[in-house]
Amino acid sequence: MENITFFNEDIDFTVQNADEVKQWIHEVITKFNFELIEVNYILCSDEYLHKVNVEYLDHDTYTDIITFDNSEYENEIESDIFVSIDRIKENASTIGTSETDELHRVLIHGILHLLGFKDKSEEEAAKMRALEDEQLGIRNEKLKA
Repeated sequence: MENITFFNEDIDFTVQNADEVKQWIHEVITKFNFELIEVNYILCSDEYLHKVNVEYLDHDTYTDIITFDNSEYENEIESDIFVSIDRIKENASTIGTSETDELHRVLIHGILHLLGFKDKSEEEAAKMRALEDEQLGIRNEKLKA
């Protein structure tokens, strides 16, 4: 999957089983009848992502992910997705899940936004969470096979 790339900005982090993760992300995109053009995941620290949030979105808050939709056409996915590894680790500890599962949840969360799913209202957030769980279940089945 040459069109899905993981970059490190100000941290040293390696996505485990990166090829399988990329294949899973690609399958999610095609499942919803979208074409993958390019997705760049930029893995970074809390501080780096906070600066991005302030500079580009005028939000003075910490977050685990910021997704920039660079697509020129409907039903195409082209994006830069910034992910805070610090936030992933803290969230995993807080909710009692593995860092890998939380990372995968956040990676697919960004993709779901690009596919048109929102999470502003309680109802939208519940649907988003259900879709994340569904995709994580599919990922888990593939990794076991």
